[in-house]
Amino acid sequence: MGETRSDRGHTEKEEQKEDNNSTECSKLGIMDLKFTSSRKYISISVPSKSQTMSPHIKSVDDVVVLGMNLSKFNKPTQFFICVSGVFMFYLIYGYLQELIFSVEGFKAFGWYLTLVQFGFYSIFGLIELQLIQDKRRRIPGKTYMIIAFLTVGTMGLSNTSLGYLNYPTQVIFKCCKLIPVMIGGVFIQGKRYNIADVSAALCMSLGLIWFTLADSTIAPNFNFTGVVLISLALCADAVIGNVQEKAMKLHNGSNSEMVLYSYSIGFVYILFGLICTSGLSPAVTFCSKHPVQTYGYAFLFSLTGYFGISFVLALIKIFGALLAVTVTTGRKAMTIVLSFLFFAKPFTLQYVWSGLLVVLGIFLNVYSKNMDKIKLPLLHGLWKKNVEERKTRTLSQTV
Repeated sequence: MGETRSDRGHTEKEEQKEDNNSTECSKLGIMDLKFTSSRKYISISVPSKSQTMSPHIKSVDDVVVLGMNLSKFNKPTQFFICVSGVFMFYLIYGYLQELIFSVEGFKAFGWYLTLVQFGFYSIFGLIELQLIQDKRRRIPGKTYMIIAFLTVGTMGLSNTSLGYLNYPTQVIFKCCKLIPVMIGGVFIQGKRYNIADVSAALCMSLGLIWFTLADSTIAPNFNFTGVVLISLALCADAVIGNVQEKAMKLHNGSNSEMVLYSYSIGFVYILFGLICTSGLSPAVTFCSKHPVQTYGYAFLFSLTGYFGISFVLALIKIFGALLAVTVTTGRKAMTIVLSFLFFAKPFTLQYVWSGLLVVLGIFLNVYSKNMDKIKLPLLHGLWKKNVEERKTRTLSQTV
C-alpha cells in the first residue's frame, strides 16, 4: 500500500511538472512536442506577425515612391500619379537610349553603356539603402551572383542589339517575353498551357516574324545578329523574374538591396569581360571625346530607368498586375510612335499590322491569367443568341 501511494504521488508530481511546463510554454508562445518514450522535449518558437515583418517596413499598406507616400491619396489620384510616372520616365528612358546609339561611332560600345548604367544603378541603390533603417544583406551572395549574371545578359544583350536593329523592333521583341517562358515551362517543368496561352504565343510569334521581315526589307542597317542578341536577352529576362521573386520572398529582401548587390556584382562581371576582350580602352577613349553625349545622356538614361521601375512596382502593388501590364503595354506602343516621330527611319504599314498582332497576343496572355475577372462572351453563345433573334424576327414578320 505504501509503495502504491508513493508511486501515485510520484506520478502526480510528474503530471504537475508537465502541466507547469506546458503552461510556461503557452505563455511564451512556444509549441511543445513531447516524446513519452524518452521524456525529451523539442521546443519550436513561432514568431508573431510583427516579428516576421522587415524592420524598415512601417506599414503593409504604405506605398512610398521617391519619398512620396501614395497611401495618403485616393485611388484615382494614385492611379494618375503612377501612370504619369511610368509614361514620363520610361518615354524619356527610351528616347535617351535611342539618342545615345544615334551618336556616330557609338553602336559598337553597347556593353560599355551597360557598364556605365550598372555603375549608376549601384550608386542609386546604395543611396536608397542608406535612407532606410535596416541595411543588412538578407539574400545570400551566391544567389546574387546568379541574379547578376542574368541581369547582365538581359540588359547587356538588349543594349548591344540596338547596334544591329531599329529601336521599334527591339521594343516589339521585349513585349514577347511570354514565348521563352512558355518554351522553358514545357521542356523544363513539363507544364501544360490552355488555348488562350497557346493562341497568345502564336500571335506574338507571327507578329514578331512579320515585324522582323518588314524591318529586314526596308531598314538599311538590319542585321540578323541583332535578332539573336535580343532573343537571348529575352530568354534571360524570362528567367530572372522568377529567380528575383523567389529570392525576395524566401529571404525577405528589399528592392534597394536587390538593386545594389545585383547591379554592383554585374558591374564587376562586365568590367572583367571588357578587360579580357580589350573592349574597355576604345570605349573610354571614344566617350572621353564626347562626354556630354555619352556620360551625360547615360546618367539621365539610368536615372529615368531607375525611377520608372519604382512607379511600375507601385502600380503592381496598388492595382495589380493586370492593370500594370495594360499601362506598360500602352507605354511601349507610345515609345514606338515617338521613335518614328523623333528619329528618321523608313516606315511601312506592315509595322502597324504586326504590332497589332503582338498587342492581341499580350491581351490573350493577360486574359488567360485573369479569366475569373475578365468575362468574354463565347462564340457559341453569340451564335446561339443570333439564331434566336433571327427566329424571333421571322415569327414577328409571319404574325
